[in-house]
Amino acid sequence: MTEKIFNILLSVIIGFLLSCAVFFYITEDNTKPATSNPTSEAPTTPPPSNTGKKEPPANNQEQQNQENNNEPAKQTDSEKQSEKDKQNEEDKQKEEEKQNNEKQNNNDKAKPSDELPEFVWGIDSASETTKDFYACVKENFGDPVVFGRYLGEREGISVGLTAEQVEIIHAEGDFILPIYNHFNEATGYDNGVAHAKEAIKLAGDISIPEGVAIFADIEPTYPVDSEFIKGWFETIDGSSYKSGIYGVFDPEQALFKAYQEAGKSNGAILEQNYIWTAAPSVGITAETKAPKYNPNAPEGSLAWGWQYGLDSESCNIDTNLFKRELVDVLWRP
Repeated sequence: MTEKIFNILLSVIIGFLLSCAVFFYITEDNTKPATSNPTSEAPTTPPPSNTGKKEPPANNQEQQNQENNNEPAKQTDSEKQSEKDKQNEEDKQKEEEKQNNEKQNNNDKAKPSDELPEFVWGIDSASETTKDFYACVKENFGDPVVFGRYLGEREGISVGLTAEQVEIIHAEGDFILPIYNHFNEATGYDNGVAHAKEAIKLAGDISIPEGVAIFADIEPTYPVDSEFIKGWFETIDGSSYKSGIYGVFDPEQALFKAYQEAGKSNGAILEQNYIWTAAPSVGITAETKAPKYNPNAPEGSLAWGWQYGLDSESCNIDTNLFKRELVDVLWRP
């Protein structure tokens, strides 16, 4: 073999080997799986533990958490309001019960008249009240329950009630019926108002307590009209006292007709003003011989007093019968 042929064969063999090497290199590079650099690739996130529940988006989840956190507060506020409303309702019920109980207690409270008979005997007098005076009354007539006395001195007509006389009367256990007589004419509304104010003043001067009835003394010789009665009643009624009128309430008298007119103009007069009538007059008697209660007065009026006897020859008294309810508006001992 020549050297030339040898070199050709050697070149072919080397070329073949190089081709095989290139083939195997390319083939191995295409079939080998790709790898990544573990230091530069992020670690794989593990799957969620609860694969059956879909996680809400981050914002929705945060909102849900916030609502869940607020729910107890909302419930607490609602419960507080409910408890407050309940407490208010309970307080209201308690207050109503208290008022009802107080009203019931006032209704059930014993009144002075509760222990008295249906009608009680009494006197009135323009004279000064002394212990000797009482002794005269008891010896000749009886033991009064009601004693009518005048407010303020009226010279030549009546001796005014004083604190000392009040003490004597109350020591006897008697109720005082206050009488106002400082006028000669019972006409005109303003006149009625003026005398009512004076009566209120005189009552206050001797500390007559509130709720006591003051009686205007309208004598049968006095001119009278409904306006005076209205002025008197409305002024006394607007004070701490109660209104009363004394007079001869005979149907033929001007007072009777004036009172009826006043009652039509102001219905409260018939319902709330107390009448002490001197009609009919049947004469002075002792307590044990007092007539049956039978006074004259306008229909529907509070005719709770009857002066049935005038001007005794001893002790200077008039004699009376009163419905027991009247003592509840008199000055009690």
